[in-house]
Amino acid sequence: MPLNRWPQLCENPAYRNSPVKRAVVLFLAALLLLHAELTFAASRSPVRGKRGMVVSADEYATQVGVSILAKGGNAVDAAVAVGFALAVTHPSAGNIGGGGFMLVRPAKTGETMAIDYREKAPRRATRDMYLDKQGNVVPELSTVGYKAAGVPGTVAGLALALEKYGTMKLSELIQPSINLAEKGIVVRHTLARSLRQSAALLSRFPDSHSLFLRQGRYFEEGNLLVQKDLARTLRTIAQSGPSAFYDGPIAELIVADMERHGGLVTREDLKTYQPRLRPAIKGLYRGYEICSMPPPSSGGIALLEMLNILEPYPLANYGHNSSRTLHLMAEAMRLAFRDRAEFLGDSDFVKVPVAGLIAKKYAAQLRLGIDPYLAAESRKMAPGRPTAYESAETTHYSIVDAAGNAVANTYTLNGSYGGGATVHQAGFLLNNEMDDFSSKPGNPNMFGLVQGEANAIAPNKRPLSAMTPTIVTKENRLFLVTGSPGGPTIINTVLQVLINVIDFKRTLQEAVDAPRIHHQWLPDRLSLERGGFPIDVVDALKGRGHTIEWVDAMGDAHSIMIEAETAVRLGAADPRRNGLALGY
Repeated sequence: MPLNRWPQLCENPAYRNSPVKRAVVLFLAALLLLHAELTFAASRSPVRGKRGMVVSADEYATQVGVSILAKGGNAVDAAVAVGFALAVTHPSAGNIGGGGFMLVRPAKTGETMAIDYREKAPRRATRDMYLDKQGNVVPELSTVGYKAAGVPGTVAGLALALEKYGTMKLSELIQPSINLAEKGIVVRHTLARSLRQSAALLSRFPDSHSLFLRQGRYFEEGNLLVQKDLARTLRTIAQSGPSAFYDGPIAELIVADMERHGGLVTREDLKTYQPRLRPAIKGLYRGYEICSMPPPSSGGIALLEMLNILEPYPLANYGHNSSRTLHLMAEAMRLAFRDRAEFLGDSDFVKVPVAGLIAKKYAAQLRLGIDPYLAAESRKMAPGRPTAYESAETTHYSIVDAAGNAVANTYTLNGSYGGGATVHQAGFLLNNEMDDFSSKPGNPNMFGLVQGEANAIAPNKRPLSAMTPTIVTKENRLFLVTGSPGGPTIINTVLQVLINVIDFKRTLQEAVDAPRIHHQWLPDRLSLERGGFPIDVVDALKGRGHTIEWVDAMGDAHSIMIEAETAVRLGAADPRRNGLALGY
């Protein structure tokens, strides 16, 4: 028998009663796992910081965050500064024209709270606004340009975080970003490549074309990107506060652009926008408390549902990224994403069965339907019955300060560079977040996600999200801060970071670096990061009935862990997008 069939043979019931054959199979399986362990032993170590740690997708932004901590600011002060800095240095996702979610855990209270500054549908939005007369989705209408934009929430969300938990003035926290925009940033390879890849979209809008394509020429690595209009916008916010954005000169620029180009966001939409402070969603996994984002994010619910399904399985005994472990993880993902499509939406508008979906009892029912040897067929799966009602271009950063205050923040424009449109004379990109609604329930969105009636478009409603900023504690002590971009892969990226640390005892850097998988129910395929898995494991997954799809890097899980023995902050930047972890 070929070597790549041995992992399947190991679990074939026909061989269980043959001690000799089973011993041989187990020996070979152990060799395969040992090879994997030796591979991981070569991984790099996390960055160490005695007093604080900032981990983000961009070197400039991380340095801004650490400078705020060094001045005596706390984690929230640094998070606000990093949020504005990324709007300058990471324009594909960092933003003031989008929205997101922030988890804050103050060290004094230990109570994790969620700040929801997700974009909202404009008041003039309608359920079928992206359909033609035949009821078909009009291509690009929800993804490109002004009509794709929801009401931005970032400026209001960061201001609320500072008001509730910060210690410094907004003007002081924005000043580093003003300097970066006005003096210019040196274009790194990652940004140059990103701008080149998005040139077709950006070139469709004159302001984006002149700003990011240098009048038709690509930015090259080492060039200087100066953003004078954005510097002026940031200075206005620093001087006048968030009201300048929502009911002042910046609002006027946004509305004027909307009126010129058929967008729906009005002055009233901006003036009445409010972020929401919500309790974090919580659950237990092997003695660790997992705190994550409640609706309108699906991230926290799906994460806890998957962890509940997997908890009774002795994953550590099955082996890290063995075919058995990966199969069970894929089936848990399939079930959670099926429930996501059926039940989840903005809880201010629809009834979301939060308690039922994250209940251990419900997970036990779902677990009964998992075949340990064969993959399920997604199209044949009816929605679950929980009880008790209660992007690919995104960026995440994690911060922990000297006092132990922690922030996990994920925010987005949705697509890379949002809908492509830069607000005239304001210098920032608008989101295309309306595509995160169900333009037509049952039809896939730009990420292939099939979504239901609970996420249908309605005025003032927030679209469903996959963003999953997460804070983990053990015995009420801060343990881990993590999150990721990546559209629907966000949830499964966070799941795997947690399992790698908790179940498989990887160092934080190993947990972040490890290859990832993704299943989202529909389309019915298991995505594997290219080059990350031995052929034996892949063949075994195929033998279990999984349809394999190879993809490039998934996620960007910038994370921080607290070392138990020393309380040193350990920072791990994800190598997939060249982020930076920096401590002090």
